[in-house]
Amino acid sequence: MAEGDEVNRPADQYAVVIGGSRGIGAETARLLARRGYTVAVSYNKSREQAEKLAQKIRQYSPASFAFHVDVSDPASVAEAQKKVKNRFPRVDALVYSAGILQLGGIEELEPGEWDRVLKVNLYGAYYTIREFLPLLRKSRSPAIVAISSIAGETGNVVAGPAYAASKAGLIGLVKRLAVELAPQGIRVNAVAPSFVETDMTRKILEDPEKREEIRRLHPLGIILKPRDVAEAILFLLNPEKARGITGHVLSINAGRRT
Repeated sequence: MAEGDEVNRPADQYAVVIGGSRGIGAETARLLARRGYTVAVSYNKSREQAEKLAQKIRQYSPASFAFHVDVSDPASVAEAQKKVKNRFPRVDALVYSAGILQLGGIEELEPGEWDRVLKVNLYGAYYTIREFLPLLRKSRSPAIVAISSIAGETGNVVAGPAYAASKAGLIGLVKRLAVELAPQGIRVNAVAPSFVETDMTRKILEDPEKREEIRRLHPLGIILKPRDVAEAILFLLNPEKARGITGHVLSINAGRRT
């Protein structure tokens, strides 16, 4: 067990990680379980990975489980909420990590792909937060964190327009909900990573020249790992360390500004 991974269980806490079977979501689920949360991890197509992750984190959090949801379908999200409600008394932390990457310029972008990216990256966040609000309201210190991107803040030389638009829209949603839900004690924040080494970006990084080009974009001279983002998410979820933070977009960019 790495330093900082020690199990800490001050009280029962319940977390839902949407899009938790791989990458940033999976790393976030692992850290949540190690630090005292019972975790529900969602998947769409990656059932085997999600089930393996749930099995692994049950050593820290025995009641954790994996469940299916298609975030682009509001009926599926509503059914997923019922699955969580049957097992959890409430939700203290909701992480929206579902997302798909779109590459290429606007002339290469077909309307169907535009719709698909927006449905998962933005509409899915709306469906999810809306459905899970009743469970969040049962918590004494509820928090939501959505994973946006530097592409939604400044544009990006790798990601395409549908991806950038969806991540910018997610920031707008977070800021609006932070105001709306503050009277209910629900904090809503986002993280905006730069390029992160995950399954979704592996094909890009397989090219040594492209990898070096991406690394040089970051003044710190590094390509981010999922753990870098997951630690920031846990900070924003923490009801003591971040209790006064809402409507904030935490940029995790290794110094990159464009």
